[in-house]
Amino acid sequence: MQPLIEVRNLRYRYEDGTVALKGVDFRLDPGESVALFGANGSGKTTFVMHLNGLLGAEGGDGRATVSVCGMPVEKRNLAAIRRKIGMVFQDSESQLFMPTVLEDVAFGPLNLGLDPAAAVERARTALARTGMAEAAARAPYHLSAGEKRRVAIAGILAMDPEILVLDEPTTFLDPPARRSLAELLHNLPQAKILVTHDISFARSICTRAVFFLNGAVAATGSIGDVVEQFGWGFTPEKNAPGR
Repeated sequence: MQPLIEVRNLRYRYEDGTVALKGVDFRLDPGESVALFGANGSGKTTFVMHLNGLLGAEGGDGRATVSVCGMPVEKRNLAAIRRKIGMVFQDSESQLFMPTVLEDVAFGPLNLGLDPAAAVERARTALARTGMAEAAARAPYHLSAGEKRRVAIAGILAMDPEILVLDEPTTFLDPPARRSLAELLHNLPQAKILVTHDISFARSICTRAVFFLNGAVAATGSIGDVVEQFGWGFTPEKNAPGR
């Protein structure tokens, strides 16, 4: 089985000299959902930003590779890769910028070259899948945090990706909104990567966990095994922005 994502020996150093990744290996298979655990600053977000070329690999010995759906993540493939992998960022507002929800969700399909009617149809379908159809005419800034997260996900689904990457998807969400989002994600067919501190949320969606420690993968396995090994779990103060 060809993996959807395959990463080998990924290294990265920020311009200020901070070493963020130290030879990370990773694989995501079709239909799989994987949680990325680890403290803020452990390299999780830096890692996922390499998956669609937002950051570039620094291999050191020249052997670093990052591929998505069989395509190396390099400039000539970025447009195709960004249609395969949809990223939902921690701050949903950064992905919502059009006057109405429907226009926001239709923006991506329009940029794919779909005609306006087809783009709107795809947007309405995505909004229905995320339970946000009735919000189509609303302004995004009038939505709650949970609603904004759902609209951001709808915008990604309208692009018809094979992989979803969500960075701290439960940030700013109250318990009912977290439960609702978990149910939505559980029912979506795409393979998923969740960067999260929320163990219970991850358990409801993922079957495997990868634990990042100081820029390296320290463990991989079932969520229960990884949590038990590191004695690590969710606390609200941990659920904050970080590399």
